[in-house]
Amino acid sequence: MTDHYELYYWPSIQGRGEFIRLAFEDAGVAYVDVARQPVADGGGIPAIQRALRGELGGLPPFAPPIVRGGGVVVSQTAAILQWLAPRIGLAPHTEEDRLAAHQLQLSIADVVSEAHDVHHPISTSLYYKDQRTEATRAAGYFIDDRIPKWLGYFERVLVASPGEQLVGDTLSYVDLSLFQLVEGLTYAFPRAMARLAPSIPCVLALRDRVHARPRIAAYLASPRRLAFNEDGIFRHYDELDLQA
Repeated sequence: MTDHYELYYWPSIQGRGEFIRLAFEDAGVAYVDVARQPVADGGGIPAIQRALRGELGGLPPFAPPIVRGGGVVVSQTAAILQWLAPRIGLAPHTEEDRLAAHQLQLSIADVVSEAHDVHHPISTSLYYKDQRTEATRAAGYFIDDRIPKWLGYFERVLVASPGEQLVGDTLSYVDLSLFQLVEGLTYAFPRAMARLAPSIPCVLALRDRVHARPRIAAYLASPRRLAFNEDGIFRHYDELDLQA
């Protein structure tokens, strides 16, 4: 175990890096959000570029987030959390439950990708304004079909759980990740989420419990928590939300 970690992620957005930040913050472990440090101190975008060139060691990553700690370098959100959580006290206790948590984290990653593809349905190389017509059509399917299916699935998992968390007998990293997913979808599609709310009471109750955790509450109220914005994964374009 190490008591110091480095996170490499884009400095102006929550993005996929936020799932890692929430784990660090809830565990109360020391970490450096490297790209948010001054360039003169080794931070900024040049730090991410160095990481992408493989200068941190280990397998060269394809994209952030990247975490370095204890001589290990790992990328991909679900892989990072699977490796990190046992080291910072956020993993379920049994092998079966750890496998279930990883499975759920991969499912959350799928929803995150689908949410991103709503506003960039053709290509990430194009601006939103260049694919607005296609995005409007994609949003309709996502709101009416995919969000209810995904959050309905997590609702069923919570109903079947013997506790108030998704897996095991205590809160784990995947509960923090579900919190972030719900927060992101609520920012991007507030009217659609309000319509769906009565059908996902357990999901929303978990969101509220995570929000109230002392370290998470302190983090959310601090400048370390970046605001959602229209450069990240979860973007609010009013024309893509459920229409009144």
